[in-house]
This record gives sequence, structure tokens and C-alpha cells, in this order.
Amino acid sequence: MSRVTIDITISLDGFIAGPNQSVENPIGENGDRLHRWMFEAAAKNASELEAITSSGAYIIGRNMFGPIRDEWALGDDGKIEWNGWWGPDPPYHAPVFVLTNHPRAPLVMRGGTTFTFVTEGITSALAQAIASSPDGTVSIAGGASTAR
Repeated sequence: MSRVTIDITISLDGFIAGPNQSVENPIGENGDRLHRWMFEAAAKNASELEAITSSGAYIIGRNMFGPIRDEWALGDDGKIEWNGWWGPDPPYHAPVFVLTNHPRAPLVMRGGTTFTFVTEGITSALAQAIASSPDGTVSIAGGASTAR
């Protein structure tokens, strides 16, 4: 049986990120203030951190994958330049399904993370995530529109 969770931090007034997202501020200006609690006392919050990183598959929105809003930007070599906020070894270590309106080939990263870009909507992403999760667990990891 599958289990789907939403693992995000939200402020009392309904925010999960700061304003003005940019390459320098992936979760917006001062967005780290929303999430700092779990890392400042990592041992105390070990169960929360484990819950966030232990799913068999993840679903994220395109905005959580990167700041590009339109077609994927190509480099001089004709390849897509943006490969996510996390560098070559993203924290997921499992399949990640990215909701987007712009097709892209799957992106295989270190540690077992493969980003699959889904243009058919959340229902398709959820079916793919459940099918790819070894234990049936799926985390909707954000952002706000994806969780909604």
C-alpha cells in the first residue's frame, strides 16, 4: 500500500519561502529563517530530518527545481544548463518527479537521484512516483503550489 506525505515547513501566516527567489536566494530572501530550526538542532530534530529524506520517491514543482520560468535555457553546447539547486548530489537519493509545462529528458544525478520532468500534471506524477517507490512512500516536497 502506498503512503503519500507532504513534508514542508510553513509559517503561521502561510509562507513556505521568502520573497524574491533568485539563484543567490533559492528559497527567497530570508527564506532560510523558516527552515533553520531543523538544522540548528539537527540531533533534536533527527526524526523530522529522517522523515523528509526517507521517501521512496518525491514530487516537486518546477520552481523548487530551479528559477527558470520559461523554456529550459540552453548553453553554448546546446545542452540544458540548469541541473537543480543542489549541485551534483541532490539530497533526495530517490526518483524525483518535477511538475513542469516544459518537456525535458530525465536528469540522472549522483546518489540515486533521477529527476523526471512531468508535463501531464500531478495525477501522472503521483502514479509514476508510486510505481517507482520501492516501499510505496511518496513525499510531496514542495513548493506551495504543488502541495496545494
